[in-house]
Amino acid sequence: MFELVFSRRFSMAHRLLAGSSERCALPHGHNEYVRVHLRATTPAPLDGGTNMVVPFERAKGVWHGFIDNHVDHALQLGEGDPLLDWFRVHEPGRAARIMITPGDPTTELLACLLMAKLNAFLAADGGALRCAAIEIEETPTNTVRYAGDPLAALPQPRAAAHCWWRRADMTIADT
Repeated sequence: MFELVFSRRFSMAHRLLAGSSERCALPHGHNEYVRVHLRATTPAPLDGGTNMVVPFERAKGVWHGFIDNHVDHALQLGEGDPLLDWFRVHEPGRAARIMITPGDPTTELLACLLMAKLNAFLAADGGALRCAAIEIEETPTNTVRYAGDPLAALPQPRAAAHCWWRRADMTIADT
């Protein structure tokens, strides 16, 4: 079975309040790499013509635009983080650049959220591909890989309407 693998680099900042080290409770940043592994939902042999699963631009275009224009340089905060209210009051224009997550924005959680978002984009494009695995390299020595159903791994089940990660749009928050 063919697997299309695409990588993207982005910069981000976050802080972890629940049970992490005091060091991670202060806002800090990372230059991360996300690598996605896409597979055909209905595997088939090459056709003898184009000999592609799908054209690369179709497979990665929306995804790369999402990462480059919405995830890159976003601040990631858990939905209960008091900094959210501060931004809403004091810098509402910048609040739109905050990715809001269900709980602390750990690399594990980010992997599930981004995988679910990518699968929403792929489904909206006809569903020829699905994301089989995702890897996020937080630092040169720390990488998280997730393979499986990202929705099954997420905390706090909620209605799809309140999950930016389940919509094929460019949102990174539900505020």
